[in-house]
Amino acid sequence: MIRTILTYPNPELKKKSAPVSSITDSIRQLAADMAETMYDAPGIGLAAPQIGVHQAVIVIDISGKNEPPELIVAVNPVITHAEGDAFEEEGCLSVPSYAANVKRHARVTVKALDLSGAEQEWDAEGLLAIAFQHEIDHLEGRLFVDHLSPLKREIFQRKARKAAEEKR
Repeated sequence: MIRTILTYPNPELKKKSAPVSSITDSIRQLAADMAETMYDAPGIGLAAPQIGVHQAVIVIDISGKNEPPELIVAVNPVITHAEGDAFEEEGCLSVPSYAANVKRHARVTVKALDLSGAEQEWDAEGLLAIAFQHEIDHLEGRLFVDHLSPLKREIFQRKARKAAEEKR
């Protein structure tokens, strides 16, 4: 089922997510709904808080349009190692129509549970490393715009307020 993606400045996006205590059918359904929502948007990642569910679940698929899907579902993901610097442009399904360069780690190791409850580990670099960091930030109540300099963040917030006023 396609869910509604919350958008900035919705306060739900700033809440921290709780760890998943056990992999249940409802968690599997949540992951399926998240994947369907992400693909429909379209996007390359989605965290449960973005659909108003404060559980530590993320989905990522960085495969291209002409490639078979490679869906990653990570429950309770944790970055266990990070190194190097990457400075890439990021966007977000919860921050539509805005992108900015964000400094991240170039390589990360992530541990998480899969939907069978087995522990998985990914050694990620490039776009996958950035996607993991971006989605895990959502679980902590952080958006990519929180990584911007104070000046760039203020410019973004002014644009967001203006766009919200125009919608009214």
